[in-house]
Amino acid sequence: MSDTRPLILISNDDGFDAKGINDLAEMVRDLGDVVIVAPDGGRSGAAVSITSGMPVRLKKISSEPGLEVYSCTGSPCDCVKIALDSVLDRQPDIVLAGINHGDNASINVLYSGTMGCVIEGMIKHVPSVGFSSCKREPNADFSALKPYVRKIVKNVLSLGLPPHLCLNVNFPPCEEFKGVRVCRMDEGEWVNEWERRIDPRNREYFWLTGTYKAYTPDDDSTDRWALNHEYVAITPIQLDMTAYKAFDQIQELIK
Repeated sequence: MSDTRPLILISNDDGFDAKGINDLAEMVRDLGDVVIVAPDGGRSGAAVSITSGMPVRLKKISSEPGLEVYSCTGSPCDCVKIALDSVLDRQPDIVLAGINHGDNASINVLYSGTMGCVIEGMIKHVPSVGFSSCKREPNADFSALKPYVRKIVKNVLSLGLPPHLCLNVNFPPCEEFKGVRVCRMDEGEWVNEWERRIDPRNREYFWLTGTYKAYTPDDDSTDRWALNHEYVAITPIQLDMTAYKAFDQIQELIK
């Protein structure tokens, strides 16, 4: 790896061999040296979880000029941690995650392993961006995302991001986008989340499913509205989750 080119660390929660992460690497390879450290299999829903009760193993998959690929047995967050600690010889200039097969808008950001990578990068003071698409198919065509991904990565490499802030970028499932909107997280929840099933031995089990319910579906300031109306949604996410506006109300509880 060159000391003169930007260093780009990429991870995800779909696994190192997922189409999305390999497409993302190809989109930005000419912008810097790329190192992929990603899970050895799917870790969707891992959020910012870490592995503390078992060993984490790292395996180099491939190496060529400007691109190294590693698989990791840990969580997406573990992948970024171990990359920063034990793989890279210097701080990366940017951490990227994705392209996730499935959106991470609204409250999905709290569950997302993709955004877990990004949040860990933010914690470590590295400008970090997560890319997700509403297209869930394993062989999804992400070519329409390329100019947007490249523009965002170029600008973040050039301008940086404010401390303790990262970007959650979501793309609608169409082939042409109406534009880009900077949005807030939609307010909503998942309902009917568990499907009750019976296995071949007549034992009951549950399968996670569900339907997303937006509280204000007509609010055009939200990321979910943007996606539903064929806009790229960019949501700035901050590390500090303190509810400052609630201070006075909480003080009343402790009088």
